[in-house]
Amino acid sequence: MAIYIGLEEFMVLAAKMDEYGRGGWIAATVLAFWAFWPLGLALLGFLAFSGRLRGGCGRGRWHNTEATGGGCGRGKWNRAAPTSGNAAFDDYRAETLRRLEEEQQQFRDYLERLRRAKDKAEFDQFMADRRNASPAPEPPPI
Repeated sequence: MAIYIGLEEFMVLAAKMDEYGRGGWIAATVLAFWAFWPLGLALLGFLAFSGRLRGGCGRGRWHNTEATGGGCGRGKWNRAAPTSGNAAFDDYRAETLRRLEEEQQQFRDYLERLRRAKDKAEFDQFMADRRNASPAPEPPPI
């Protein structure tokens, strides 16, 4: 018994599956693999080539869009903010964001210095313990 689903019917079915989100597609793929592995493989191929598996790039309801902070790995702080229409506020916001980014970099540098200092202290302690340790007795000859 062969079941034929045309392209239009398949796209209607895909649109209905999109309403369930990524969880629905994952469940459908698992069930397809469980029922008949070539069907699961075909569904996985469809998901890959339709862009539904790309996290962050492309279009679709699961991907980042300009309204949610940018797509393709761009964070919302790395893109130019739209103007509010108030030049004074826009200048204040730009200056505040610049200052926050500078403080963030200074904090990262501080954490790196702390990590290096801790590593150096641990290494120095290890070397001191090694120097002060009594030599291990030699094993008896066999």
